[in-house]
Amino acid sequence: MAKREPNATLGRLLGESGWSQGQFATAVNRVGTEQGRPLKYDASAVSHWLGGTIPRKEVRPLILEALARKLGRPIAHADAGFPSVGNQSNTRTATVEGLLELGRQDMDPSRRGVLGAALFSVALTVPDWPDVVGRMEAVQNGHSGRIGYAEVDAVVAMTEKLSELDDMFGGRQARPMAAAFLVNTVAPHLHADASDDVRKAMLSAASDLLYLTGYMAVDEGLHGLAQRYYVKALELAGAADDHLTFCTTLRGMSLQAVDLGHGSQALRLANAAAAASPAAGPRMRAFLAGQQAHAYAVTGDRRNALQLIREAEVAMDKAESRAAAFGSYDPSSLAYHVAQVQYGLGDLAGSVKNMEESSKLRHDVYRRTRVRYDAMLAERQLELGHLEAACVTWDRVLDDYPLVQSGRADERVAVLKSRLRPHLRNRAAQALFERAQAVSVPAAA
Repeated sequence: MAKREPNATLGRLLGESGWSQGQFATAVNRVGTEQGRPLKYDASAVSHWLGGTIPRKEVRPLILEALARKLGRPIAHADAGFPSVGNQSNTRTATVEGLLELGRQDMDPSRRGVLGAALFSVALTVPDWPDVVGRMEAVQNGHSGRIGYAEVDAVVAMTEKLSELDDMFGGRQARPMAAAFLVNTVAPHLHADASDDVRKAMLSAASDLLYLTGYMAVDEGLHGLAQRYYVKALELAGAADDHLTFCTTLRGMSLQAVDLGHGSQALRLANAAAAASPAAGPRMRAFLAGQQAHAYAVTGDRRNALQLIREAEVAMDKAESRAAAFGSYDPSSLAYHVAQVQYGLGDLAGSVKNMEESSKLRHDVYRRTRVRYDAMLAERQLELGHLEAACVTWDRVLDDYPLVQSGRADERVAVLKSRLRPHLRNRAAQALFERAQAVSVPAAA
């Protein structure tokens, strides 16, 4: 029997991390818990890995992710001395084929649990604009007829309708429809014959839809799946020379990361979005700068956070009054970002004030957003010691919540109950808690 060779490569990474073997095991367990896969590794398991034992195939990505988070860079299988795995995504090839595979898996009820367990990775390799721009060769002509602008317009209109449904009812309702539309309609259009202008327009429309579908996956709490949709949106946006969707997607990825507590990765993505859009108009500049400011705030960089939120305010003042129907950034969104920056920098009272302003300015069609942001406002009102005001705000949340199918809204209502429990001697808190108890919050998947 051949003697195992020690994994010196993994040992070097562990040494670079500064972790003990026990700390390494704890970090891997933590990543597993995030994925819904509880692990109980200890220092002895790490000792076996260092001695040459190859971890189970499904555990290796968790080990790589833990190291990537600690070291601040992507760690591949070979970097850790693990066997390489096949079928790794390649952003330069098989654009439409990858879209089809992703959408078909998402449509298949038997695959939903597997997709939901996909790991959110802070070390995800995100293609830069030069890596994907103009890659028309990734989309091959087929023999499924010829498309024109009418088909492009239909995809755009369907995306807008799906976005409206998402705003009103949440991602859990709208995402299965989006996945089916991607597979059954959009992918065949991308294979069809078309003029260069029409093909680029269709790629751009498909990229918008992929971004929206990824955003809906975030809303459902399927963060690994959302990243796959986002990366595919970047590929198609580059193939279409569509700076707007490319930057919007990077910004969405930053928002996902900051909400999950990964500040440095959120900042990297927000800055990449801003750098990739040098000729952005004022509304887009406000959209990007607001997210940069939020990311700087959560990483503790007060100077840059305040500078960027001021840039967002100035840009919003210059923006045209007419907002785009899809993905627009309005004064309500800016007030929310100001509140997030203030909260990240420790100004709780200022944050509450601007969250209240955002709530007043928000359009009624954004019901799902209203549930989440009003719940966040109530949590901060309570943190400030304003129990009665928090109860009034939470009451509004429960008015809308039964109409929304959203994982993130479910989380906020669960938090509502936990935050109220210590205050049940207060009459308003007790009444609200009893109302909340009557609301069914789906169990975590």
